[in-house]
Amino acid sequence: MSRHITKTPNSSPRLLASAIGVAISASSVAHMAQAAEETEQKGERNSISLGATSITGQEQDATSYQTENASSQKYTAPLVDTPRSVTVVPAQVLKDTAATSLQDALRTVPGITFGAGEGGNPQGDRPFIRGFDAQGDTYLDGVRDTGGQSREIFDIESIEVSKGPNSSFGGRGSAGGSLNLVSKTPQARDFLNGGFTYGSDQTRRYALDVNRQFLDSAAFRLNLMSHEQNVAGRDAVNYDRWGVAPSLTFGLGTPTRVNLSYYHMESNDLPDSGIPYGYSSAAATAHGHDKPTDGGDSSNFYGLKDRDFRKTRADISTFSIEHDLNDNMTIKNTLRHGSTGQDYVLTQPDDSKLNVNQFGTVWRRANSRVSTTTTTTNQTDLFGSFQALGFKHSYSTGLEFTGEETRVSGYTVSPNTNPVCTVAGGGKGGQCTSLSDPNPNDAWTGSVARNYMGTNTKATSRAAYVFDTIELDPQWLLNVGLRYDTFDTVANTNAATGRTKLKDDSQFFNWQAGLVWKPMENGSIYTSYATSASPAGGLVGEGVDSNAIPTGINTSDMKPEETVNYELGTKWDLFHDRLSLTAAVFRTEKKNARILVNSNTYENAGESRVDGLELSASGKLTEQWQVFAGYSYLKSELVDPGKNGDRRGSVLAGSNKGNEMPNTPKHSFSLWTTYDITSKLTVGGGAFYVDDVYGDPANTVYVPSYTRYDAMASYKLTKNVDLQLNVQNLTDKTYYDKAYGAHFANQAAGRTALLTTSFHF
Repeated sequence: MSRHITKTPNSSPRLLASAIGVAISASSVAHMAQAAEETEQKGERNSISLGATSITGQEQDATSYQTENASSQKYTAPLVDTPRSVTVVPAQVLKDTAATSLQDALRTVPGITFGAGEGGNPQGDRPFIRGFDAQGDTYLDGVRDTGGQSREIFDIESIEVSKGPNSSFGGRGSAGGSLNLVSKTPQARDFLNGGFTYGSDQTRRYALDVNRQFLDSAAFRLNLMSHEQNVAGRDAVNYDRWGVAPSLTFGLGTPTRVNLSYYHMESNDLPDSGIPYGYSSAAATAHGHDKPTDGGDSSNFYGLKDRDFRKTRADISTFSIEHDLNDNMTIKNTLRHGSTGQDYVLTQPDDSKLNVNQFGTVWRRANSRVSTTTTTTNQTDLFGSFQALGFKHSYSTGLEFTGEETRVSGYTVSPNTNPVCTVAGGGKGGQCTSLSDPNPNDAWTGSVARNYMGTNTKATSRAAYVFDTIELDPQWLLNVGLRYDTFDTVANTNAATGRTKLKDDSQFFNWQAGLVWKPMENGSIYTSYATSASPAGGLVGEGVDSNAIPTGINTSDMKPEETVNYELGTKWDLFHDRLSLTAAVFRTEKKNARILVNSNTYENAGESRVDGLELSASGKLTEQWQVFAGYSYLKSELVDPGKNGDRRGSVLAGSNKGNEMPNTPKHSFSLWTTYDITSKLTVGGGAFYVDDVYGDPANTVYVPSYTRYDAMASYKLTKNVDLQLNVQNLTDKTYYDKAYGAHFANQAAGRTALLTTSFHF
C-alpha cells in the first residue's frame, strides 16, 4: 500500500540539509575574512541582519516593527489613512520571535485563534478571526491560496491581517477577516544570507537565501529550508519538512517588470491530536462544562507509531507582468497555478463511549484523508491616481477568473468501530489505551486500505472590483470599494450506495465605505462599513461549510450568508512617526446564517454577533526600544442559532441561543518587545494571554485561559555573523492552542530553547 501523495527520493530532505550545510561551511570558513573586509569598505548601506527563521534581504529599515503601507494595490491609501483594522507582522518580528509557521507568527496578533482539524475539516491551519472561521481566507501575494495545509514562512517577507468582513477585497468568505502572505522577491543587489538553528527536542533548522543580480535590471533569488524537530512536552510527536522557492525578475527599475516564481514544500510528520476532554463527574453521560484531561501526565501521546502518519505537499507557480503606462497608471497581470495535497491517518483520542470517564481509557479513533486541491487564477489589476472634478483619486480596479477543484477520499481503517475500552495497554488490537499511561509503541493489528470513494468538488468564480480613495480636501478622505462575484460549484460524490451530484450557482455584490478625518497629518479618525458573502460550497470541499450544499434535505435556502461590520477607529503615528498606535470599536453581524428551523428544513435566518474593541502599538518608543503589542476584546453571541441538529438534519433537544461563539476568546493580549543594550547586544521578550475558548456552540467543552512568556537575546559577533537565543514558553506552561468541538483539544509545545547562528554577505 502506498501512502505517498508524491513520488520523491527518500533522502530529499536530508540531501537539502546537507547541501545547505556545505554552503554554510564553505562560506563561513573560506570567505569570512574577505567578506568582512569587503563589507567594511562598502559601508553601512549594505549591512543586513538576518536569521534562519526569517531571511529578508531588505535594507536596514527592514528591522523596524512599524509598517506604513500594505503590499496590495487594493489598499489605495497608507495604513494610517485606511478605514479598517489592518495588522502587518513584519519580517523583523518573525525573526525576533523565531517564528517558523503561520501559527507561530499569528501568536503576536490578538483576536486570532486556531481551530482543530476534524469532523470534515482537514488538518492544517484553521484560523478564526474575530470569532469567524477563516480557513479558506488566506491569500498569497493577493491571490487566494486554496487548499488545507500547515503553512511555512521560510519564503515569507511579512503577513498582513485584515480584520472585519473583507469580501470586497478578496471575494467569497472573509466574514471575520483575511490573511495575506507576502513572498520574498528578487532585489537589485547581491546578497547571500542564511543560518542554522539548533534547539531542544532535537530541533534542526537550516535556511539559505541567495540573491544575484545578473543584469542591470534582472535578478534571481533562491530560498531553501530544511526543518526537523520533536515537540517539547509531547511523547513521540515529530515534524519533518523541507522547501525550495526560486524566483526570477526582469525589468527591475524599469517601466516593465516580469516575475516568475515557484514554491515547493513537503512534510512528513507523526501528527498529534492532543488530549481528550474529561467529564464533570464519574456519572456524567454528556459534557457539561468540561476541559481536557491528560490522566496526570501532560506528555501523554495517544497515537500509534505503527499506524499514524501525515504527509503534505504544496506546489505553487506564479507568472506576473507589471507595466507602468505612465507616471500615474500601472497595469499588472498575475497568473497562478497551485496544487496542494494531504495524505494522513492519525489518531483522535475519542471520548464518545465514555471510556475516559468510566474506565480511564481512550479509544484510538482513526481519522484519515487523501486530498488534492488545484487552483488556477488569472488576476488583472489597473491602479494609479488622477484628478477629476477638483478631487484627487487613488484607485485600483481589476478582473479575476479562478477555477478550483478538490478531490477528497481516504483510507478504510479496520477495526474502527467505537469500542468500549474496558482494557487498556493496547487492548482490542491496539484500538484502546490507558488515559494515564498510553504506549505509542503498541502493535496495531488491524488493517489500513486505500479507499478511492469520495467527493470531487469543482468551482468557477469570476469577479470585477474597484477601489478608490477620494481626497475631498486635505483633512477628509472617502474610501470606497465595490466587488461583484459569480461563484458556481458542483460536487460529485461516489459511495458504495451510488453517485450523488449537487450544485449551486451564486451571484453577489460586496462593498465597503469609510470616511477618514485627519485632524493632524500624522493621525486619523475614521468610521467604516463593510460586507462579506459566503456562498454555498465556498470551501470547495476543503472543510466543513456552514452554508454547505445540502444532501438528503427536503427544503433549504441556498443564499450566500451575509456579514456586515460597523467600525469606529483612530490611528496615529507618534514619536517622529516611529510608533503607530491604533484603536477601534466594532460590531460584526452575520445576519442570514443558514440554520436548521425544523427537521430536514434549513433557512437563511440565523444571526451571530461580535462586539469588540482592539488596540495595537507597533514601532519604536526610542531608537533602541521596539514594541509590537495588541489587545482584543470580543463579546460574541449566537443570537439566533436555530434548532440543534445532527449531521442528517434531524432536530435534537436543547438550544444554543445566547451562547458564546466557539473559538472566540473574550480577552486576548500580546506583547513583544526588544531593547538594544549596545550596538551588538539586543534582549527581548514577550507575553501572550488568551482567555477561555469554547470548542462547541453548546459551550459544553472548552480550553482554559493561559499566559505564555517568551524571551530572546541576540549578539552580533561580526558584521557578518549573528547569534540569537530564543526560549519559548519560558515557564513550561501546559496549555491548549486548539479546541475541537467534541472529543479533544490540541496541546501546545512546552519550553523550547532555540539557538540560531545566522550569516550574511
